Amino acid sequence: MSPAEHGDQPARILIVDDEPAVREALRRSLVFEGYATESAVDGLDAVEKVGTYDPELIVLDVLMPRMDGLTAARRLRASGVTVPILMLTARDTVGDRVTGLDAGADDYLVKPFDLDELLARIRALLRRSSYAAPAQATADARTLAYADLRMDLATREVTRGERPVGLTRTEFTLLELFMAHPRQVLTREQILKSVWGFEFEPSSNSLDVYVMYLRRKTEAGGEPRLVHTVRGVGYVLRADGGAE
Repeated sequence: MSPAEHGDQPARILIVDDEPAVREALRRSLVFEGYATESAVDGLDAVEKVGTYDPELIVLDVLMPRMDGLTAARRLRASGVTVPILMLTARDTVGDRVTGLDAGADDYLVKPFDLDELLARIRALLRRSSYAAPAQATADARTLAYADLRMDLATREVTRGERPVGLTRTEFTLLELFMAHPRQVLTREQILKSVWGFEFEPSSNSLDVYVMYLRRKTEAGGEPRLVHTVRGVGYVLRADGGAE
């Protein structure tokens, strides 16, 4: 199966951008790689087309008229749409990235970007999406647990004590990696390769943004921190604290 196939058919990608030249460039590149595509001119158009096109991944620009990408992502997630969303934006602060993830994006790519990196992120998101579906379908009862944190790999539900913790697909995959290796220090390179499926620059702050967001959700009830920073190395899941 080629990287552009999801099952036995070309993966369907919805491209959302208000600039015709950008939409066409992305469409040509994705079609050349073997993907099937549909386009939307803004967030409102995207929300309407998701219901008819049934994409397997959405490439979503942030700054658009009528409805911006953040509002569109929130509306799609609120309506139960769970397909991966790759958000494109010219904004590159940690706050901007957190806002995008908070809106429901699974990944975040800053403009201008290299086409090879865009394609690699799309492949990684589709791989994770393929992994998630069989886990739900087979109803495997396997669970992971550490301290008061519990993860059901069949239902993809996470709880901290009695409190449910809602996670995006990427956050779930990141937490699953930590919970599969409790008390083990994982390097930035190990985490980036395991979760995203390709090489980032180790200095990339994408990982730090996801960890920040994961901490926010797992500590929302005032619980003690479990995911700790090991300076100069990476992160560790540990109940008794760690070097921050």
